[in-house]
Amino acid sequence: MELPKHHRGGKIALLVLLMTGILVISGRRVMGQTIIKGTVYDKSQLFAMPGVSVMGTSGVGTMTDSTGHYSLRLNRSDSIYFSYLGKSTQRFPVKKINASYSFDMSLGVTIDSLPLVVVRPRAYRYDSAANREEYRRVFDFQRPDYLGPSNEGMGVGLNLDALFGAKHTREMLSLQARLLEEEREKYVDYKFNKTLVRKITGLPSPALEAFMKQYRPTYDYIRNCENDYEFYKYIKDCGIYFWQLWKEEHPG
Repeated sequence: MELPKHHRGGKIALLVLLMTGILVISGRRVMGQTIIKGTVYDKSQLFAMPGVSVMGTSGVGTMTDSTGHYSLRLNRSDSIYFSYLGKSTQRFPVKKINASYSFDMSLGVTIDSLPLVVVRPRAYRYDSAANREEYRRVFDFQRPDYLGPSNEGMGVGLNLDALFGAKHTREMLSLQARLLEEEREKYVDYKFNKTLVRKITGLPSPALEAFMKQYRPTYDYIRNCENDYEFYKYIKDCGIYFWQLWKEEHPG
């Protein structure tokens, strides 16, 4: 049965009212959120800090990128705080932050001895890529499977080609291991270079050369550092300790 016109009009009005209510509620949810952006610096406010946790008390969070920048959407009823190496800042209410401006933060971490611009030797990745290309056959070499299809074509048997080529296999694997080791040592040379170490430690010669030999890090240690700041701190702390001992052993 067809509804009277005034009933149809009332139904349409109700539908419009419901849709308006949904839009208002959704609008309030969007309007109730704010995007906070900014950059996190060290105590000197000169060095941007990557890897800093930026959290909201509601549980939403992010981390600063390689340039120390962050962007986080939070409710206006939320508060924002920063955490680095297990130490957190105070909580800042979002409603008191002017989102039109960059909300930058300076943490109580001193990295004043680190260089603003790190001078390094020729980019390692270029030398490494060229080396990999030149010795591609060696780097891609894999130990052959000595158990393979039988030469007589009946099931699985000894792979005689691989067996007789055992000497060649040993030579290739030995060369491969040597090239990988050389590649790792070059990576350490690239990261732990004299220009960088001198800037961070301030060590003069010949103490600098002695320090470079005594505290040369391993490839695995460098790769396991979460970021450059952790690696720089290792150099800085070791440099302070080394310089104290050096002055005791070399008076005057």
